[in-house]
Amino acid sequence: MRKFVYFLKSVGLTFLLLQLFYPQMASACSRALWKTDQATVLSRTMDWSGDIKSNIWIYPRDMEQDGLADGNSMKWVSKYGSVVTTAFDAIATDGMNEKGLAAHIFWLVETDFGARNESVPGLSVLMWLQYYLDNFASVDEAIRATQASPFQVESFEIGQSMTVHLILEDAYGDSAILEYVDGKLNIYHDTSYTVATNSPTFDKQLENLKQYKTFGGDKPLPGSTESTHRFVRAAYYASNLPAPTSAYDAIVKILSVSHNVAMPYGASTEDRPEPSETVWHTALDLTHHIYYFLPTATQHLMWVNLDKVNLSSGAPILKLDVVHHPEFVGDVTTKFQSGMMMRNPKTIRLPKQS
Repeated sequence: MRKFVYFLKSVGLTFLLLQLFYPQMASACSRALWKTDQATVLSRTMDWSGDIKSNIWIYPRDMEQDGLADGNSMKWVSKYGSVVTTAFDAIATDGMNEKGLAAHIFWLVETDFGARNESVPGLSVLMWLQYYLDNFASVDEAIRATQASPFQVESFEIGQSMTVHLILEDAYGDSAILEYVDGKLNIYHDTSYTVATNSPTFDKQLENLKQYKTFGGDKPLPGSTESTHRFVRAAYYASNLPAPTSAYDAIVKILSVSHNVAMPYGASTEDRPEPSETVWHTALDLTHHIYYFLPTATQHLMWVNLDKVNLSSGAPILKLDVVHHPEFVGDVTTKFQSGMMMRNPKTIRLPKQS
């Protein structure tokens, strides 16, 4: 077992420094989940204003982890290996574990984790996603454990709070959205919750959906890139996909939904001079544990089969350097390299925002 705490503290600060300088960067993402006879699959977009230098990492089992809270921090040993996509090699933004549980963090401006109560175990928002991938095999197990043993997610704030919500799903087609509002954790847990985007909160997204045709209302399908519009379109197209002929066909079809709600380059406005754009898509086969990654810049679909990776105790941490290898395409399971590269936030040179 190995400690991963100091690495995350270092790279976590890197992420937060970027948040300080670019507070509008992480403003949009979309996810659609689809359970079929071939496989349970999902797709999501990562929408950001600029290049977030995403690479893909694989973590083995039996890693000693720390919640990185300032006081009474949670500690655990990972039960499951996982694959995650990071931002700036600093924080896991998207991932799946070897049991087919997946997790994603999306921006939500209403997020408020509340004042820290150190009588309750703490978990930094930097470790929120990884905690679930490390410890649980299903959404139901994750939610039951969260309700039985409450903990408090602790925000990091350096000029800009990390206001995000967490989305979970599993190979059974189960889904949950976890949101902190006014210091209270709201859990939306149901197999029917197949779509998630950003603001407003999930309950209000569901209410808004009822205004549109096929969901009980009479409004036509909306077309803008607003979060509420993306939610409606993703729900509509995901519910109307034709049955897939194979697991890969299911991936292709769910990616078509992801492309429909993607954020195009440009289209800045006076109130949004630095609009988000879709920098990459992921598509996950939760049944067969295959993780697909599609960068917008190259349109090179690549994938890793987690069942073919050594995730045993003592196995090395692995990294796929997508940033420096835009030529990667297809099955990249054997292209991961062992070793961990720590980044010192003092050495970061931030690019100028155009």
